[in-house]
Amino acid sequence: MSLSTWVTAATAAVAAALLPACDGITLQELKPGVSTAAEVRARMGNPNFEHRNDDGTVTWEFNRQPNGVECHMLTFDAHQVLVKVEQVLTAAYQAKVREGMGKDEVRRLLGKPGQVQTFANLHEEVWDWRVAGTIPTEEAHFHVHFDTADGLVKKTSRRVEIKG
Repeated sequence: MSLSTWVTAATAAVAAALLPACDGITLQELKPGVSTAAEVRARMGNPNFEHRNDDGTVTWEFNRQPNGVECHMLTFDAHQVLVKVEQVLTAAYQAKVREGMGKDEVRRLLGKPGQVQTFANLHEEVWDWRVAGTIPTEEAHFHVHFDTADGLVKKTSRRVEIKG
């Protein structure tokens, strides 16, 4: 491995390790009912995606996939004031995924997956999110299985691997 490749890899690893910590500090400083969209953008940068909601609010997705285990959804009212902050890669949000849901609904609920794989023999497209394990030595993944014929959720599953 060349020195420049090693430096690039090391920098990426350090950034991936520190980015969630920065998010945690920044998110604690943001106050629903007080913080504005401009303030959030200045502190956190541009969102990965913006979801327009039926009630006139907008939800910004700050996703740390595929290496992180968090996806924060920040919702703003029509006046661009922060209404709520949610970490959606949790068991409670995963439990909201139901058979028959569409891809847009799942994306809106959990954010963009870290990986997508298609299994032609099973007629499935599987979305994978890296999620927090129960203990620090676990690497856990949450999966949503879509039927390739209609694009709707067939089932969900979870995979846990022991690290190290």
